[in-house]
This record gives sequence, structure tokens and C-alpha cells, in this order.
Amino acid sequence: MLLLLPACSDDFLEVDPAGRLSSDVYPMSDDEAFSTIIGAYNLMQWNYGRDWNSVWLAKNLPADDCNAGSSASDQLPYQNLDDFKNEADNTVVTAIWEGFYKTINHCNTILAKVEPTNSLRKQLVAEAKSIRAWNYFELVVLFGDVPFFTENAETVEEFHTPRTAKATIYEQIEKDLKEAIVDLPLKSALPDNQKFRVSKGTAQSILGKVYLYQEKWEEAHTVLSDVIATEGTEYDLLPDFTDVWRRTGELGKESVFEILYTDQEGYDWGNFGWGGAAESNIHVQLMGPRAPFFSKLDTIGIVPGWGFNLPTAAIGEAFEAMGDNGPRYKASIMSQAEFEAAGGYIQPDTIEGGIVVPAHDYEGYLRIKYTTHATETNTSTPGAVAELNYDINWRLIRYADVLLMAAEAYNEDSKPAQAVVELNKVRARAGLDPTTASSQDDVREAIINERQLELAFEASRYWDLVRWGKASEVLGPLGFVANKHELFPIPQTEILSNNAIDQSDQNPGH
Repeated sequence: MLLLLPACSDDFLEVDPAGRLSSDVYPMSDDEAFSTIIGAYNLMQWNYGRDWNSVWLAKNLPADDCNAGSSASDQLPYQNLDDFKNEADNTVVTAIWEGFYKTINHCNTILAKVEPTNSLRKQLVAEAKSIRAWNYFELVVLFGDVPFFTENAETVEEFHTPRTAKATIYEQIEKDLKEAIVDLPLKSALPDNQKFRVSKGTAQSILGKVYLYQEKWEEAHTVLSDVIATEGTEYDLLPDFTDVWRRTGELGKESVFEILYTDQEGYDWGNFGWGGAAESNIHVQLMGPRAPFFSKLDTIGIVPGWGFNLPTAAIGEAFEAMGDNGPRYKASIMSQAEFEAAGGYIQPDTIEGGIVVPAHDYEGYLRIKYTTHATETNTSTPGAVAELNYDINWRLIRYADVLLMAAEAYNEDSKPAQAVVELNKVRARAGLDPTTASSQDDVREAIINERQLELAFEASRYWDLVRWGKASEVLGPLGFVANKHELFPIPQTEILSNNAIDQSDQNPGH
């Protein structure tokens, strides 16, 4: 349930909207208070899965493990993100900026209106602090310094806020998460139908990631070790990497922070919630391999999609260089040769002068992780259209990432032996031998390589390269320009509507 921001002081703006409840009188009961936190999760679902304006896909596209795909002119804002042609009027960047602030404003309202007078309300307040912290973290990673509100503006003038230094925002993020950890339950204490909610381990893992991005190595591995201490009870690696990405693994032992989608609506072409109102994950359909270029997909249990987010040759070569051809590889990508051996075939888009012209952005691989498996959608509800009813959840943080973040923090804190312990857990599940790296430099390189493969197509790779200072080296040939592409541009709509920001405040190069 969406809460209203306080009305502006101008009389003509003071209109009671029909069908909504004013935050002046809502929430009153515990049930009403609970409904407000569900609204925060709903806003995140919307922002990360909003049709053609997804945070999740926007964070993936600039990396070297995926290409935009489809055709060069299809969903041009996504294509531009992939090609480092991101300008301040990119509609995807504008939309996700809006989505982050809607979620933050919602959390601010909860924190202003819900008094922590009992254990339930303390938990709700802790969840709101954690969700606000996550959204601000996403903002500072993607945009750097941003306008900062811990209380919602009550006048028009208060909406005009300059960019706040990200160091200041990080201080509030850390404060929110530390306070939240105290009042959040363990994941195991949450009811089975509420495992998606932020738990103590979720907040600890977010805090560990926040420390890692600031290079606060000791603080990072200290809080992440608290999560790792619950291994086998609260969290663990699923034995089969394939299960991580299938319905059976959703909200399981490896899930630390996950955004839910459902197929229960049984949408058809007439009632699907275009514009972001749908409860299913339309981006899974968007990212499925496109037919007829990929033909006989049913031989591998996949149905056609719309062709976005194609794997690059680089990620295939990285798996090969690692000697990783086991369960992790097989649940992540498939080469053209393997596809054809399984009974599929490639039907070229066009042949010009006897020469095959390959599909846009195709580099010899299919993506298996986060793809259109026939069993992951609704075909049983009368009238349901399979393409519109994928229920696959985005995994924002999973336990493998916790282990790799801890390994990185240990290593950078001059504790490579402890780093190797956590690193080898991830390698073992992938079917790889323990690493032979032992020096800090060698362990660092092993962690970089492991993150590339383990977290492929999980919106991590690009931002890892940026924070490691490797983006120019790796992505320069693809169009990355130093001192420009480390951050997305501040949306032009914000510059035009916020009197406290002008063009001189824009990120470098935009």
C-alpha cells in the first residue's frame, strides 16, 4: 500500500486523492503497519522489474559478460547503456532514479509514522531502515553524490536539495544497518511465506558490501564473518548450482536478499500490467533466446524469448581459461557447438552475397542462467500466456557472494590464508580444485576471476571492474572512457526540476 507524501503548502495542491489513505491517519493498527512494509518490497519489485526500465538489467548491460542483443534499434535506451552511449536523458536511467527515490520516500514515511512500540513494529522499522539503506547504496554506486533525504520534504522548497557527498550518505547507510541488525530476526525465524523479508543476515550482508565498496576491509570481513558463522543453519551453498536459478532454489539456503515475482496472475495480452504494474518478471521473457535464430530450443528445455542479454565471447573464454566446464558453466552458458550437439541449430538472420550476417550482438553463446525455461512460467491457468508469466526472482545477494566478499576483504586486510578458505568453498561447489594461490597478489587475482564466473549476469561485474580500477583496461575496447563511465549521469529531469542542481553539478563527461 502506497503512503502519501505530505502535501505541499499551496492550497491548489491540497487535494484528497480518491481511493487512497492519508499518511496522517495511516497506519494505526499493527496489520496496517505491516501492510506498509509490504509496499516497500512492492516498490523494489517494480523498480527492478518495470518493463523496459529495470534496475537489474541496467546494471548488467555495461559489463563485458553480456551484450544488449535483439536488434540494434530495439529498446534503444538499453542498447545505449550497453554501448556506452549513456546520456542524461536516457529513459532507463531516469526511470530507475525515480524508482529508488519512490522507495526511499516510502521508507521515510514508515520511519516517520510507525512507532517501534512492540516487537512487530521494531522489526518493521528495522526493515524500512535496511531497504532505505540498500536503495541509497545503489544510488551512490550508480550515480555518486545524490540528493539525500532521511525525512520527506513537506514544502516545495525542501524538494530542491543539492547533491550530498556520498561519504555522508554512507555514514547514514551504516547507521541504519547497524540499528536494524539489532531488531531483525534470523531468516529461520521468519514464517515460510515471508522468507523474502529482510532478516538479520540480509542487513549484515548489505553492511558488509557497503564496507567493501568503501575499502573498509576489516569492518567488511568482521560483519560478513557473522553471516558465515551461521553456515549450515541459516545460509549455505546449494549443492547443485543449477538449483540456485530454478524455482526449487528460490528463498532457499543460498538466498540472502531476493526480489519476488509470481506467475499466479495468469496474465494474457489483454490484462498484463504494462507500465510496471505486473507481478511477473517480464524481463526473463525479454532475455530469452530469440527464435528462429535459435531453433529447436525445446531440446534443452527452453522456449523462445525476445533476444536480449546475450553472453559475450569474453565470458565464454573466461570459463574456458579457468577450466570451468562443470556444473557452474552448464548452468550459466552454452556454446553454439553444445547447443547444436543437443539437437538445436542456428538459423542465420540474413545471408548477403552468400555471406552469413550474424544476429546483432551474438558471439557464439546462449545464456542459461536467468532464461526462459518452459517449467518456470504459468501455462495451466486458462488463457494464461507463457511469455507474460515468468515467476523467476532476482537474487540481489546470495551466500556465494557473501563468501567472495569476505574473501576479498580478508585478502586486502593482509589475511590471504583466511581468504582462501572462503574462496575454496565457492570453487568446490563449481567442481574446481582448491586454488594454489597463496600470496596477496595471487589470491586477489583468483578472487577477481572467481567473481567473474560465479556472478556472471548478476549485475555485479561492471561495478566490480569500476571499484577495482580495472574498467579502462577491460572495457576500454568496448567504449568505456575513464572519468566518464564510472557513474551514470544525473538524469536531465532532475537537473531541470531541482533548483539546487544545475548542469555544472553533472557527473564528469556527461
